[in-house]
Amino acid sequence: MATLRQKAAAGEPEAQFLLGLLYEEGNGLPQNYHEAAAWYQKAASQGNSQAQYNLGNMYYTGRGIAQDKNEAITRYQQAASQGHPEAQHALGIMYYEGRGVSQDESQAARWLQQAASQGIAPAQFLLGVLYKAGRGVPKDNKQAAVWWQQAARQDDAEAQYHLGVLYQEGRGVPKNDSQAVAWIQKAAEQGNPQARFLLGDLYSQGRGVPQNETTAFAWYQKVAEQGDPQAQFLLGILCKEGKGVPQNYNQAVTWWQKAASQGDPQAQYNLGILYQEGRGVPQDYGEAAAWTAQAAKQGYAQAQYNLGVLYQEGRGVPQDDSQALIWWQQAAEQGDAQAQYTLGVLYDQGRGVPQDDNQAAIWYQKAAEQGITLAQFNLGYMYENGKGVQKNYKEAATWYQQAAEQGIAPAQFFLGLLYEEGRGVLKDFVTAYVWFNLAAANGDEEAAEARETLSQQMTDTQIDQAQQRSQIDQTGNG
Repeated sequence: MATLRQKAAAGEPEAQFLLGLLYEEGNGLPQNYHEAAAWYQKAASQGNSQAQYNLGNMYYTGRGIAQDKNEAITRYQQAASQGHPEAQHALGIMYYEGRGVSQDESQAARWLQQAASQGIAPAQFLLGVLYKAGRGVPKDNKQAAVWWQQAARQDDAEAQYHLGVLYQEGRGVPKNDSQAVAWIQKAAEQGNPQARFLLGDLYSQGRGVPQNETTAFAWYQKVAEQGDPQAQFLLGILCKEGKGVPQNYNQAVTWWQKAASQGDPQAQYNLGILYQEGRGVPQDYGEAAAWTAQAAKQGYAQAQYNLGVLYQEGRGVPQDDSQALIWWQQAAEQGDAQAQYTLGVLYDQGRGVPQDDNQAAIWYQKAAEQGITLAQFNLGYMYENGKGVQKNYKEAATWYQQAAEQGIAPAQFFLGLLYEEGRGVLKDFVTAYVWFNLAAANGDEEAAEARETLSQQMTDTQIDQAQQRSQIDQTGNG
């Protein structure tokens, strides 16, 4: 140590750097960042690139010296221009993120390229990111793959994950599921959360590996235990549905509470449903409303619809039709089909809003297009009767047909009437009889009467044909 001090005092830059390093690390000397910075200054001023780099770090963090990002950049540039790979990497990051300098992805790529070429794995990874996105360099998946392969072979987990995705998608490299799984597995085993989640997906779906829900659950759980709310939410779903583990609502609650406490709206909504139904937790409408409201305020449409229902029924919140309408409107505007149908009913019947056939038809149409059967029936009725829309029997038949095929008895009956009378469709007694028959089987008494009346105008052959068609398709696909 005495010899080192003598050499440092005599102005030998390598000794000055080493003395600074000992002070910085507290190795053989009391840790002293101020002394470390002082010796690094001396060595750096003589062109020692390692000292320049370490001094840049101290300026950047403010350890042992006043924080100064501009000075940090200067020291990094001094070291980088001498070929110091870590300094080149540091400069690349600073230009990439715009820290201490104006963001400049071309400059970032320039410095990262130099560091990557010297084997710095994080630089290789980030350079691959730039090539993949075409930022600062031309977009080039092959180049991205080249750099990620180099970093991946040095056990860079992020590079392993991204390389696996390239093999999975066949971008920049030939599509190869076994290579994809191999790299993703390596990243997952190092704790990379994206890789762990994706590996769970692969086992869940049987892509590139044999389908195994138990293994999928195990990988999802590793991510969830790292605090990932999306994984925690998904584990709740799997526990609720008994996939990969025995069905367990209590465990579903546990995982959803973890995700919900981090603000995950899906978990908040589902937790609210469990409190509402008393599954996995004691039934508690107050808790149900509280969690549902948190999700609704984040714009989660299903929660907004359900919160509207709670306000309408006065469960867990004071009964308030105006609040119910506000939440249903928000959900409907986001495309929630059930909320759209509900708004259609309110405008149709003038409940809580002025009666408005035009608005009713608009909302029924939106819900019907998303497959809400009662909306399809109601929209058909509005087209048949010219309520809120121009009368159009062909459109009426189209919407009745969609609802009828899903077993809605009134739609089956009304569609039968259109076929009987030849409105919007070709007159067809056999098809009319089929729909009357199906509606009657679903409990529609008017349809049963219409069927008997119609049968008096049909031949025995026609009735036999209709009966056979009804038996072939009792679900309404007439």
